Amino acid sequence: MALTSRPATRDDLDLLKAIMEPAIAELLKGFLDAEQIRSSEAIMGLDTQLIDDGTYFVIEVDGVPAGCGGWSRRATLYGGDHSTTRDEKLLDPATDPAKVRAMYTHPEFTRRGVGRMILGLCERAAAAEGFTRLELMATLAGEPLYRSYGFVEVERVEDARGGVPVPIVRMRKTIVTS
Repeated sequence: MALTSRPATRDDLDLLKAIMEPAIAELLKGFLDAEQIRSSEAIMGLDTQLIDDGTYFVIEVDGVPAGCGGWSRRATLYGGDHSTTRDEKLLDPATDPAKVRAMYTHPEFTRRGVGRMILGLCERAAAAEGFTRLELMATLAGEPLYRSYGFVEVERVEDARGGVPVPIVRMRKTIVTS
């Protein structure tokens, strides 16, 4: 099994949607009820600013799209193009954590290193720009991966912008450089 990565482009939008939609619909089962999953679909998604900034990646397993995710040097913590809380302000690497954003693994490719690969790409790229910390907003399904990668919980909150409250977890990690 060969894992490869490449920067996402605007031409990948349909491919990214084909990863994100089943990831939300399937991987949140067991953590959220059906109403919460529908609400999650409304609050999650891709912020195409990440693609334009060159900080969003497509991961392939033996040439098949398996996952996507990225990081940002901007203030928005989570949410897609449709989110009203987007903040395009550039972060200061000396004081602010870079944001890990919009990570999704297609359900057929879980537990194969896709998420860890994305996190490694994000961590190395953010470190190269002078960031010393990462921050993300985790779904309950993603929380175990992030903990295993060294993220720690900062706070648990609920986001009800999609109709019903969805529990999510703000997490941070110090970037380890070698």
